[in-house]
Order: sequence, then structure tokens, then C-alpha cells
Amino acid sequence: MSPVFSRLRRTVLAAAALALASLTLQPAPLQAQAAPRAPAAAVVDTSGPTQLIESAANAMLGELDARRAEFRKDPAKLEAMVERILLPHFDVDHAARLVLGKHWRTATPAQRQRFIDGFYGSLMSNYGDALVEFTGDRIRVLPSTVAPDATSAVVRTEVKRSNGSKIPVNYSMRKADAGWKAWDVVIEGISYVKSFREDFGSEIDQKGLEAVIQRLEAQNRRGASTGSRG
Repeated sequence: MSPVFSRLRRTVLAAAALALASLTLQPAPLQAQAAPRAPAAAVVDTSGPTQLIESAANAMLGELDARRAEFRKDPAKLEAMVERILLPHFDVDHAARLVLGKHWRTATPAQRQRFIDGFYGSLMSNYGDALVEFTGDRIRVLPSTVAPDATSAVVRTEVKRSNGSKIPVNYSMRKADAGWKAWDVVIEGISYVKSFREDFGSEIDQKGLEAVIQRLEAQNRRGASTGSRG
């Protein structure tokens, strides 16, 4: 991971963690015990890019407040909440192609899906604990004006660090046939997609895509065996 991202505190990244976990990847199948909930469409306003980010954040924060102890005990339920509320509103395919870059073209369909699943698990393992502790007073969605015929937009937010300083966390949005979706998160001017494309591209160049996928899968298996708190 790039030095810039490494320097950011986990509590800062928590605001974008749901986006990070969703926008490049399609999560692995949910565990059967995840509690069924009302569909995200009932709580997320998709009429515009700013409305989408703000209402999705509010929906996520409301569930965190109501189920924080439950999520601490069972990380699988946190993943279920991520998938239900935010995943439908991120352009999974577009962002995944950008993260893998030239390696997307040479990857088999199975390798693409395994990379997506492995990377998702890695992000949730890294940021899930910080996300559980995130509270609504740390994030502010800034107002923006988007032209009616616009097909791209940037939704700006501010995230408060534990020391009180504020960090810009901006969401790159694009309008597809299914409506507005996010495809990148930019933290302090550093693009998430670009940063991870560089990191994974270098590792894949050295070791090959299959080796990187196997590393992610092994890492996630270890995390699952040691991280269960049920």
C-alpha cells in the first residue's frame, strides 16, 4: 500500500471504508446467518450524486448506531450491511478494470472474479474494525451543484480525524444506464483506484496475477480462521 495511505489513520479511512470495500469489488457470498433487512433502495436517494452519497452514509451510520455491538461480535454481518447498502451504488466493473489495468485484459473471467473477491475480503479485514467504531459526527457531505445533463460528478466530503483536523474524502461518480454510481474515492488528493493499481500492478508484474490472487485468498482464509468472534 502506498505511503500516503499508510499514514492516514484508520479512523479517517473508516469513512471511506465502505466505498473502498465496495467500489472495486463484488463481495463474497454472505453467510447464511446474516439477518435479512429492508432493501437499500428504500433508504438511499438515487436522484443525484450528492443525494446518493449523503443518504447512503446516513443509512450506514444509522445501522452502525443500532447494531454496533452485533457488528463487533460478528464481522460477517458488517459485510452484509456493506453489500446491502452501498454495493448497489458503486460501479464495480468499471473500477475493477481500472485497478487491474493492463492485467484485466489478460486475466481469465475466473481470475477476475477471484481477484475481486480476494481484494474485497482484504479490505474488510483491514478496515472493518475501524468502520464499526465510526460515528456520524466525523463525516460531513458538502453541497454541490450538478447539471441536469451531467454524466460525471465529484461529491465532496470532509472526515474529521481524532485530533480534530479535517481531511477531504471525495467520491468520483458517473452516470450509467442504471443511474449514478461511484467508481473512485480520493483521500487527500490521492486516488484510491490509482494507488491500488500501482501497488497491485507492481506485484503482478513481479509475481504474476495468479500468485497475487492466491496470496489474497490465503490471507483471507487466515483472517477468517483467527477473526471469528462468535
